[in-house]
Amino acid sequence: MIQTSITKVEAAIARCGHFGTTVFGPGQYNITRKMTWDLVSSRVDMHGYLNFKPDPEYWLNANNTYRVIFIQDQASWFVITGHDFIVDAHASGGINGNGQTWWSFYGNRSRSDGDGRPVSLTLSNVTRGVIKDFRIEAQPFWCNAIADSKEVVYDGMYCNATNQDPLYAGQNSSVVPNTDGINTYRSDQVSLLRFDITCGDDCLAIKGNSTNIVAKDITCRGGNGIAFGSLGQYVDLPDIVDNVVMEDIKMIRLDPQVQPNMVSGVYLKTWTGTVHGSPPTGGGGGGGFVSNVVAKRVSLDRVTVPIHLYQTNGGHSGDEPSKLQFSNLTFNDWTGTSLRNTIVDIECSAAVPCPNIRFHDVDIAPPNGTAPSYKCINVASEFGLPACNATGTS
Repeated sequence: MIQTSITKVEAAIARCGHFGTTVFGPGQYNITRKMTWDLVSSRVDMHGYLNFKPDPEYWLNANNTYRVIFIQDQASWFVITGHDFIVDAHASGGINGNGQTWWSFYGNRSRSDGDGRPVSLTLSNVTRGVIKDFRIEAQPFWCNAIADSKEVVYDGMYCNATNQDPLYAGQNSSVVPNTDGINTYRSDQVSLLRFDITCGDDCLAIKGNSTNIVAKDITCRGGNGIAFGSLGQYVDLPDIVDNVVMEDIKMIRLDPQVQPNMVSGVYLKTWTGTVHGSPPTGGGGGGGFVSNVVAKRVSLDRVTVPIHLYQTNGGHSGDEPSKLQFSNLTFNDWTGTSLRNTIVDIECSAAVPCPNIRFHDVDIAPPNGTAPSYKCINVASEFGLPACNATGTS
């Protein structure tokens, strides 16, 4: 197998990354330091893997990663920036994150947001970029992040965070946390197409100031499901999420020895209206809104809570209610099974009750012998689920 150093990778991009084509053949490309590709009117064909050295203590040194993702001060070891480019990995190349080394390293250590675990692939300040048929094996942390970008298409993304250490068999949710498929932040007109994500956390996470997002043909294997949030963490920075359409979504529960969790289909969460500490680990009190969200043709396999909204993330008893409002949410054509009889659990903030929550053809089977239950608290108006108490208060 061909093994090539980072120096040659960087030289190829420097030569052909503007107005050219770069081809990486099959093999391993050993990446031993942080790397940026600045691509302009160019194409990269990848048939091999960027192999990031399995050395957590090296990468956890803040000098050895970038901090281009503002939210939660996340680290990145590989950043793509620029405009009008295509990176095509032909379903035969991408990134090897050597995550097992990380997961075992953290087996008896604590983790927290912003602690320096690197995002595998970060797009930052990109306009009109395409990532196609890209594979990321064993991401140590988030598989992908996109920040401060617009008009970006991901067409074919595979991420697989599966613990292979027998010491932690059956503990994949605690051993591979934060291995999200992708986080979107401060980005507009982003398409997420043909994703296949095995992870221990959010399959997709739509974070603050993500607008005009399309997600289609998404398969989530284990983890927490598709998240909106968390939002409202930064008291002085409103979070706006507007015009998100998700369709053809599958949630698949794995063998519990591989991954014991498959929590939700879609869940939406904010911090409370009270500030507790400061980001990246604390926060709260932030405003904004989430509106015009459609999730349709969703298939569930034994999820725990199919549709869930709560506004108490990171909160304490007696906190002020969140001022971030959810409205105009539509859940259409949902099928499958739930491990609990609570199919819908919508608990909006008392300060900003949720208007126009709509359900069409929600047909999710609860466990045998139980009747489905629907909870709507602080919902100003709801359509399609007469059994959901739209006038209830917390």
